[in-house]
Amino acid sequence: MDLNAEVDNLVKVSQTWVPMIMEYGSRVLLAVITLAVGWWLINKVTRKLGALLALRNADLALQGFISTLANIILKILLIVSVASMIGVETTSFVAAIGAAGLAIGLALQGSLANFAGGVLILLFRPFRIGDWIEAQGVAGTVDSIQIFHTVLRTGDNKTVIVPNGNLSNGIITNTNRQPTRKVVFDVGVDYQADLQKAREVLLELAKDERVLADPAPEAVISTLGDSSITVSLRIWVKTADYWSVMFMLNELARDRLKDAGIDIPFPQRVIRVVQEGAAQ
Repeated sequence: MDLNAEVDNLVKVSQTWVPMIMEYGSRVLLAVITLAVGWWLINKVTRKLGALLALRNADLALQGFISTLANIILKILLIVSVASMIGVETTSFVAAIGAAGLAIGLALQGSLANFAGGVLILLFRPFRIGDWIEAQGVAGTVDSIQIFHTVLRTGDNKTVIVPNGNLSNGIITNTNRQPTRKVVFDVGVDYQADLQKAREVLLELAKDERVLADPAPEAVISTLGDSSITVSLRIWVKTADYWSVMFMLNELARDRLKDAGIDIPFPQRVIRVVQEGAAQ
């Protein structure tokens, strides 16, 4: 009787546990396979992402950061998915992650905005290291582009640190982006001056090896002012030669115009003093 009872118990146990083991065993096996394959795919995808960023000449720091961040996020999602496959309740886990992410985002919203701006700058390259830019009320040469800020060096050798969030959302003037620049040199001459002669003098100044032949230099009468007529010399130069040519024109224009008998007037005012006795 005892032997029969033990056999009956074994049969009952086998009928209860064997199907459960088969069911959960297949789930665990499938979860392990999914985890292994998913882990391998994630590593491969993130390596491809790093290679793509390298092809776009993204900053090395940005390449490593984005690849690592994508790898971590994808692996967290994979682990949550595998946990749900074996029957683990993941709703509360996902809610906790979401709440933590929201709290961190609110606490670091300024830093996150700067980080996002840095990513956009490094990806789309509105400027590069060595470019002279004007943005956020400052102008200078770009010394370095960091994740959270960009470092500028002004013309008088001051260091200015500009947050990337403001920089990426504002207007940026990049004077080095184009290979050539247009020099507009204005000079005022007397109303009695020979305008044709003044134009010839300015065009003579444009015969410099740094001035490009195409587009051709031109001298035009741009404005009629209160005390002078503005003659404008418009020439094209290589971007690197812009300031040296502008300084050359400032230095030579006065003497050449003076030698040609053309005066450069300055504003004058006539003041009449009326004595009280004379007025009566």
